[in-house]
Amino acid sequence: MKEIKIANIKDVAERQLCTGCGACAYISPEAIEMVNDYDFGKRPLLKNDNLAADQSAATLAVCPGIELKHTADAFDDPELISALAPAWGPVYEVWEGYAVDEMIRFSGSSGGAATALALYCIEKGGMYGVLHTQSKENAALENETVISRNKEELLKGSGSRYAPASPCDGLQLLEAAPAPCVFVGKPCDVAAVQKVRKIRPLLDEKIGVAIAFFCAGTPSTKGTMELLKKLGIEDSTKVESLRYRGKGWPGLWTVEYKDDHGNKLTRQVTYEESWGFLQKYRQWRCYICPDHTGEFADIAVGDPWYREIEQGEQGSSLIVARTPLGKKMIHEAAAAGYIVLEKSDPQMLPLSQPNLLKARGDLWGRLWGLKLMKAPYPKYQGFATYKFWLSELSLKEKIQSIYGTVKRVFTKKLRQQMRVNNSNNSSN
Repeated sequence: MKEIKIANIKDVAERQLCTGCGACAYISPEAIEMVNDYDFGKRPLLKNDNLAADQSAATLAVCPGIELKHTADAFDDPELISALAPAWGPVYEVWEGYAVDEMIRFSGSSGGAATALALYCIEKGGMYGVLHTQSKENAALENETVISRNKEELLKGSGSRYAPASPCDGLQLLEAAPAPCVFVGKPCDVAAVQKVRKIRPLLDEKIGVAIAFFCAGTPSTKGTMELLKKLGIEDSTKVESLRYRGKGWPGLWTVEYKDDHGNKLTRQVTYEESWGFLQKYRQWRCYICPDHTGEFADIAVGDPWYREIEQGEQGSSLIVARTPLGKKMIHEAAAAGYIVLEKSDPQMLPLSQPNLLKARGDLWGRLWGLKLMKAPYPKYQGFATYKFWLSELSLKEKIQSIYGTVKRVFTKKLRQQMRVNNSNNSSN
């Protein structure tokens, strides 16, 4: 069995290692466009058959799908919480808090902290705007990348979007901005930004602060479509709005649509029910991801699941300072009255994500399963995996982590080239 090598960004997409971030399209917009593949998610599509050698090398250099690494000095600062570093990356502080603005707090997925921090950066921090994703106008199932410059615009993109998004394909908007901006995205999107800024000095000047939200994976459009069908909504063109969570904590998956008679209807399911359904449609690269908590961001935000959430409770956010800049921004936003910092305890991070230690150990086995089958796999550096494979998994789970991946090589066709299809040009 011959080992499959990744030679270019087309291979990344067709071998299911793509995260859909859009960084390659930003680097080479004349040669690459991001399209929505119905089955897999956002993917780069070459506008012609071949990339020039320099373009090919540049696009691979910024791709988080094939490589992620922490630099040797990433954990040198003595102010870092060393006990968290092996499993959780660089951490300076961990807070539970929430947005002071009641509308932002209510609309956000948890406590609205990411939106409130971004708003502080615009209104008080001297930044021009916020690059993020939101539901696409007149196409509620899709996302689009936008720059928001005020509270009203930010609120349009509040609340998680469990749908394909490529915020890095909008980095040219930041490059053209008159002042530094906030970037908000998934952990892989932020990792891509950190790669890109190293080779684009002008962009580097325009990244004021990078905020990541915790991520368990990105379902494809097919996942959302199948959930709609399960609820009896066959025609997605009649969907007028779709929220995956928010407007309460954690909020309801809510779709508004028109029936065949033009009547406006609403269907809702719980966050647990919707995510339980959608996670089956996550892209393969999410199954072998080492970073679910934004290790490359300045600030990472998630849910404080370390405690029981009472019925009707107002939202709260878990806020993680990952760089000195992030720590500074958090405290400045609190002092300026944008966020409330209620409780500080480093253990809230591992207690809020109790399954991630096992997932990191499982990752070691999955990568070895791919290596055994000579299937494509990403290269990771600076992520402890083997120690957690030993300590967190039972013997049965250790075997399953490898054997299960060997099976997935066949069921997910991981040794085959899966051609990128633009769903906007198909009947889907």
